[in-house]
Amino acid sequence: MIPIQPSEITPEHVYLSRRKLLAAMVALAASSLLAACSDAHTEPTALTVAGPLALEGTSTPPLPPLSSDRDELGAPLTPWEAITRYTNFYEFSTSKEGAARLARNFRTAPWTVEVGGLVARPRTFGLEDLYQFEQEERIYRMRCVEGWSMVIPWIGFPLARLLNKVEPLSQARYVRFETLYDPEQMPGQKSSFYPWPYVEGLRLDEAMHDLTILATGLYGRLLLPQNGAPLRLVVPWKYGFKSIKSIVRIDLVEEQPVSLWMAAAPKEYGFYANVNPQVPHPRWSQASERRIGEDRRIPTMLFNGYAEEVAHLYQPLDRREWYY
Repeated sequence: MIPIQPSEITPEHVYLSRRKLLAAMVALAASSLLAACSDAHTEPTALTVAGPLALEGTSTPPLPPLSSDRDELGAPLTPWEAITRYTNFYEFSTSKEGAARLARNFRTAPWTVEVGGLVARPRTFGLEDLYQFEQEERIYRMRCVEGWSMVIPWIGFPLARLLNKVEPLSQARYVRFETLYDPEQMPGQKSSFYPWPYVEGLRLDEAMHDLTILATGLYGRLLLPQNGAPLRLVVPWKYGFKSIKSIVRIDLVEEQPVSLWMAAAPKEYGFYANVNPQVPHPRWSQASERRIGEDRRIPTMLFNGYAEEVAHLYQPLDRREWYY
C-alpha cells in the first residue's frame, strides 16, 4: 500500500479556516433548526457540542463547531482529506484509495435500521429518527489492526440510547450488527472470498458503555460513503474492523455472534479485538503504529489509551482471547 504523504494533504489550519467560514454561512439559517447546545461533557473523551441534527430531506446538516484540534492526549486531528481518502471498506474495494472512488454514488437515503431480537419493543429507525438523537462530538483515536492509526472528530450518539429505546430483555447478552448487502452498489461483495454480509458483534456491556457510539458524521459533516455512511459503529478501544459500517440491522442475541473476520480467518481474528501492544497479530507486531498523514510511528497504547475507562470489563487482563 502507498501511504498518503503530508505534502498531499491540505494543511490543518487552512482546513479549519474554511470550516469557520462555512459555519458562519450556515449559522443564521440553522438557528431555527438546531436544538439548544448543551454544556461540554466533563470527560475529555466525550464533548457534547450539538443538539439533534437538522434535516432538509437527508442533506448535510448545519456544521457544529469543532471543540478542539487535538485529542485529550494532545495528538492533532488527522486531516479530513486523509480520513476520507485512506479507508478500509472491502464491500467496495480492498484498495484504500479505491473505496472512495467506487463508493462515490452509493445511495444512503432513504435508509432504515431494523433493531430487534431479544427486545421488548422492536423498531425500525429511519434516518430522520437517528438524526433526532442528540449528536455529540467525540474525538477518538482509531487504531487499525494493520498497524496504522488516525485521530478522528466523530459526530454521533451513544449506542446505549438507541438500545434503551427497544428495551433489551434479560436473556440478551450480545449485540449483533449487519451491514447492507447490495452487490450492485457494493462491487466488492461480488467476491466470494468473504462471507457477506459483513457482521460484527459486541458483548452487551461493551455496547452499553458510554464510549461506544453510532457515528453519523465526522469533522462536522455527515459521513461520506467510504467512511460508512449513513451510520457506523465506533468502539475506540478495539481495532478498527470492529467498527462496522453502513449498518442496516442490529439484533440483541443470547449467543456470541460470529463476525465476518472470525468466519474468514478464525486463526487470526477472534471476537474481542481489544487493542494490546503486547499481543501480536499472528503475522505482525502490534507494538507501534503509523499515524496517517504524519511521518512517524508511535507506541501503541493498551486499549488504545482508553484503559482507565474500559479495563474493568476484561478481568483478568492476561487472557489472550480478549485481544484476538
